[in-house]
Amino acid sequence: MEVNILKDEKDYMEVEIKGEDHTLGNMVRKELWKVSGTKEASYVIKHPLISSMILSVRSDSKPKKVFHAANAQIKAKIKEMRALVKKL
Repeated sequence: MEVNILKDEKDYMEVEIKGEDHTLGNMVRKELWKVSGTKEASYVIKHPLISSMILSVRSDSKPKKVFHAANAQIKAKIKEMRALVKKL
């Protein structure tokens, strides 16, 4: 996975994530919407044969903080899922 920041503005950010598809895109987009202050969260995959997505977020505060908060939420859910799977 390769991550490149395409735009980093006061209230808007675009990040390109190479080597990923809708699975990661939907998960991150969904968590971004759960972060307080998020005004817009979406992603696009421009071509189905190229595994590269562009994730965008618009927020009241700095978009990097929103990305970090969503990432922390995803990590917590994965940790919880690992614990549940170990109990099986």
